[in-house]
Amino acid sequence: MATLYLIPTSLGESPFDSILPARNTQIITDLKYFIVEDVRTARRFLKKADPSIDIDMLTFFILNQHTSPEELSGFLKPMFTGHDMGVLSEAGCPAIADPGADVVAIAQRNNFRVVPLVGPSSILLSLMASGFNGQSFAFVGYLPIQPDERTKALKKLESRAYSENQSQIFIETPYRNMKMLEEILKTCQLTTHLCIAVDITLETEYIKTKTIKDWKTQLPDLNKRPCIFLIYK
Repeated sequence: MATLYLIPTSLGESPFDSILPARNTQIITDLKYFIVEDVRTARRFLKKADPSIDIDMLTFFILNQHTSPEELSGFLKPMFTGHDMGVLSEAGCPAIADPGADVVAIAQRNNFRVVPLVGPSSILLSLMASGFNGQSFAFVGYLPIQPDERTKALKKLESRAYSENQSQIFIETPYRNMKMLEEILKTCQLTTHLCIAVDITLETEYIKTKTIKDWKTQLPDLNKRPCIFLIYK
């Protein structure tokens, strides 16, 4: 039976062997078909994983917000003829906050073997380092862009953190990180705890938990850096 491998990628320019096990490289080397968000990024990652790999012999299927359901349904054709395939995210783990979940659902419906490989997840790594509740947590992705809606969303997340004893995790586009931080500090209670996790697994990694009151005295520079925000009571 053909297998669909979910292959984590690095979260930035970190040493490959420090974040991904050798087994991943062995599996990557044997694959000829990949489902990816961006071919250029995928090629660079695969070449880093195995410099001897012949990129021109590989076949890539592009899965992003522009992929139609008709295109998506044909991505797994190689598996029907017995070929294994790999799914690559732009950063981190495929199918987690990632369009790869759609192709995994198709593989499951067709009874193909689905194998998730070990690798970095910024969501889980930030939660691990936050000191927040790891038994109950929610990743809600991006918050609304409109100021009024974003404020309502933040208040709702903060309320859930208190009423449900649940860690709330969300992200923002890197160039809007500082605006998001300002909004959090303006909206949330002074005693609410906020963890900011930036550049996870990189040399510039910064993960810090403080109360809203304490954050107001000194703001980190988050501009254009991959960042995750976590709120807890």
